[in-house]
Amino acid sequence: MKQITSSQNPYIKQLVLLQEKAKARRQTGTFLIEGQRELQLARKGGYQIETALFVPELISEPEVKSLAGRQTELIEISREVYQKLAYRDTTEGVIAVAQSKSLSLADLQLGENPLILVAEATEKPGNIGAILRTADAAKMDAVIIADPKGDLYNPNIVRSSVGCLFTNQIATGSTNEVISFLKSKKISIYCATLQDSALYHEQDYTTPSALVVGTEATGLSQPWRDASTQNIIIPMQGEIDSMNVSVAAAILIFEAKRQRGFK
Repeated sequence: MKQITSSQNPYIKQLVLLQEKAKARRQTGTFLIEGQRELQLARKGGYQIETALFVPELISEPEVKSLAGRQTELIEISREVYQKLAYRDTTEGVIAVAQSKSLSLADLQLGENPLILVAEATEKPGNIGAILRTADAAKMDAVIIADPKGDLYNPNIVRSSVGCLFTNQIATGSTNEVISFLKSKKISIYCATLQDSALYHEQDYTTPSALVVGTEATGLSQPWRDASTQNIIIPMQGEIDSMNVSVAAAILIFEAKRQRGFK
């Protein structure tokens, strides 16, 4: 088995680029997965694992094979190399190189009565991760990121989603592309925005529905307001007129799921 003990190894330097640069992830079509649970969920979600690097004092070879698959190349690395690559403070001893998936709208597989979350221009990885965790908890049919501000294989998103990046059906596209997709599927569009809005809990989400949220700073763009079946609002009694986008998404998601009997 191959062993790497120096953080100056050329291959390790390539992996550091994957960790730090979206351009490197796009060019190679690969990204890094850190953590045992995340690796397990990635495999369950159909991601192809190319290589698994592990610290033998922290995790055994049989355990790594079980997580990454027996056909995956295994490389033993030193603690020094692991610390160079690791993104988290917690130490589990394994980092994998995985192939990215297509995030095309055309690849989404939807049933007859889908419930979809759309987030427009969400920028902070922590918010995207929280949204994906909520979507997994609610077993949403899909999450669509409209006008994404970064790539979804950012290590901060992998980390903050706790592996839920791999458990959800996810697609990206421009706002106009996403609107056209939803209309072509005859999916009602409910936009969380202040303008011309009705109370969110008074709407019917039991038919094919997309819940659309925007950024806290600017809200949703005009095309969404124009395309909306109904604008919706979450009533608030304090001084501010907006809340964290992941919190707003969770409120809307679980109201829709409540109406659907949590099925």
